[in-house]
Amino acid sequence: MKREVPLIITSVAGIVFAISYFIPHWPFGEAENIFGDWISIVSAFAIWLGMINLAQVSLIKVSRKSEGWQYGLIILISMAVMLIVGFTTVFHAIQTGTSHRAAGTGFKWLYDYVFAPLSATMFSMLAFFVASASYRAFRARSLEATLLLVTAFFVMAGRVPLFDPIIAWLGISDYPYFSKIADWVMTYPNAAGQRAIMIGIALGIMSSSLRIILGIERSHVGGDA
Repeated sequence: MKREVPLIITSVAGIVFAISYFIPHWPFGEAENIFGDWISIVSAFAIWLGMINLAQVSLIKVSRKSEGWQYGLIILISMAVMLIVGFTTVFHAIQTGTSHRAAGTGFKWLYDYVFAPLSATMFSMLAFFVASASYRAFRARSLEATLLLVTAFFVMAGRVPLFDPIIAWLGISDYPYFSKIADWVMTYPNAAGQRAIMIGIALGIMSSSLRIILGIERSHVGGDA
């Protein structure tokens, strides 16, 4: 029963959501709203479970002085600070009748001036990995790599406001060739490729959803796929 009940709930919820998309009327529309509320409740509990699990893993690392235990200590301190400041801010907002997201609160200050800059820093570091991958991918070792290299050159030339002013300054032409070529590449070949990829992703999601609804895929309840 430990596996059968979650499988039944998953199958019923999946069927209701699928039918309500095509028949958005009673009782399917109402059932979708009820299941949506339950999903929000489960998600809220899942966040706490994830936080507790992260705290346990970090505590084990710190207590055993495993490799990278310093990062676990930073995680624990950061979690404690955010929780204390967040709950204190919420309780103060309830007592005073103000919003905990209002400017000047400690939680908003931590979010705007600590979390947001750290997130931006992490994403900015991805630029180095993108540059490294681009260097490896753009080497003209085959016909496909050559086409990718040529296309990337025209797209970057069109996106950077440098090449069109140069050819205009040299008196070659005032027409923005590089910008127009870049726009054409992004509008037609790039959009077509992205749509093909999205169609493939949608088909993959449909097949995975059917496997889960029919009970064929059981990895989410601890069974074999």
